[in-house]
Amino acid sequence: MAKWGEGDPRWIVEERPDATNVNNWHWTEKNADQWSKAKIKELFSNHIIESPKIGNVVIEEVEKCDGEARANNRKGKLIFFYEWEITLKWKGHVNGSDEEITGKIDIPNLSEEHDDMEDVDVDITLTTKGPKADALKEMLRKGEGVKNIRGVLSNYVSALKNEYSTDLIKPKKGDVETKAATKTVTKTVTPQGQAHKNNETSMKNLDIGGNKVELSEINIEEDMKCTGQELFNALTRKDMIQIFTGGEAKMHEQAIEGGTFELLGGNITGKYIEVLPFTKIVQEWRLKSWPAGISSQVTITIKQTKEDTKITIKQKGVPSKEVESTREGWQRYYFHAMKRSFGFGASLF
Repeated sequence: MAKWGEGDPRWIVEERPDATNVNNWHWTEKNADQWSKAKIKELFSNHIIESPKIGNVVIEEVEKCDGEARANNRKGKLIFFYEWEITLKWKGHVNGSDEEITGKIDIPNLSEEHDDMEDVDVDITLTTKGPKADALKEMLRKGEGVKNIRGVLSNYVSALKNEYSTDLIKPKKGDVETKAATKTVTKTVTPQGQAHKNNETSMKNLDIGGNKVELSEINIEEDMKCTGQELFNALTRKDMIQIFTGGEAKMHEQAIEGGTFELLGGNITGKYIEVLPFTKIVQEWRLKSWPAGISSQVTITIKQTKEDTKITIKQKGVPSKEVESTREGWQRYYFHAMKRSFGFGASLF
């Protein structure tokens, strides 16, 4: 019992920067319902699930998201309660088929009682019938699909515990001075760190044989009226590359990691560094006209949505004098050529 006039330190609020919940003694609760619904929709909407051997599925929308979530702080300990019933609408294609297959994914109960995501039930239903539909259903029910879905659910729970609840535990008395000191130190190093970051993402200099070559980065995004699988195939299959480039492609029949390529009469050469089916391609890439010894790194990201498929090109290490011509080359010899050759510029649905 504190003496009269001194007060119990657990209840003294005037010395706290926010004047509330000293030393995290009181029970505090945050309603995470709306945040959770938005987060679940963000994680699942247009999410792609792929099986290289079977096909791919895209989550069109979160049709149902009923439930609640609470984040609590008691004596500095965070406690979470959540219970959700989720229904997802999906569509997909089996490899080598243009037939669209549709269905739903039901997650009847996601709650804090599930210590292991493996215990969360995931039910798959079809609105399209047939052997191809059954193959996608099994992929979602037992194969890569169910692991992928549970992985997204795990990401939600992790975000609830680490992202949403960041301000639930307040700094204790004595922490303020420490944080202020830390903040002061941070300010002295931030400009250097930011300058370093800017140097990495903007123009760089490369010294080759005594000649300094300025290098830049290119970022391009384009909408293609096709599925993610169709676009990936057009960029990685020798026969399809030869169609839209209008010439011989010197490479393996299918792009493989470590495999080299030569396109457009040797004007474009490079090597495949990473090939992730239907979603990502990383290449070492150079134009014949560039100075000797200069190669760029191209990262191609493919993301299928309800209406179309978005392709993003991030190219690092482009000679600054070649930026505009390289950008125009992507548009003319890749995007426009594929749209013209395969109809990727026409309406998909």
